[in-house]
Amino acid sequence: MRTFPLFALLFFVVPLIEIYLLIQVGQVIGALPTILLVIATSVLGAYLLRQQGVSALTRLQNSLRQGQLAAEEMKAGVFILLGGILLMIPGFFTDFLGLLCLLPPTRKLLMKLFSQTANRRSKVVYNDVYIHTNTRVQDPPTSQPTPKVLEGDYVRKDQA
Repeated sequence: MRTFPLFALLFFVVPLIEIYLLIQVGQVIGALPTILLVIATSVLGAYLLRQQGVSALTRLQNSLRQGQLAAEEMKAGVFILLGGILLMIPGFFTDFLGLLCLLPPTRKLLMKLFSQTANRRSKVVYNDVYIHTNTRVQDPPTSQPTPKVLEGDYVRKDQA
């Protein structure tokens, strides 16, 4: 995935959306209620981050105590942290995205979508060759010939 379009989206488009939404909401309910609403969502974000974070940490510790793989709990923790950060950033668009990350039903949906995307973009190493896949590969491909290794010495003609 190319990083420039992602950074362009984050640093240019998202602030423009935030400014637009703040102006629109401010025109409807007024400046002071808009500021108070932005502060309230930040406080709500901190509260939800603490509540959901402690819950995820407890589930992670329980899984580790039972000797189970805690990958789902770790993914949930990442989404909870991301959601809390997004809710603390002033603005309604980031608040909406943060709320999606913090609410358990939508968080599970986002985790599932993220896993499917990651599986499609996975890289498989087979005989020291990276194979970019469009789908998840269960077994190494058998139809590809193994690369041949040529051994030998060389001499540079300009130094000989």
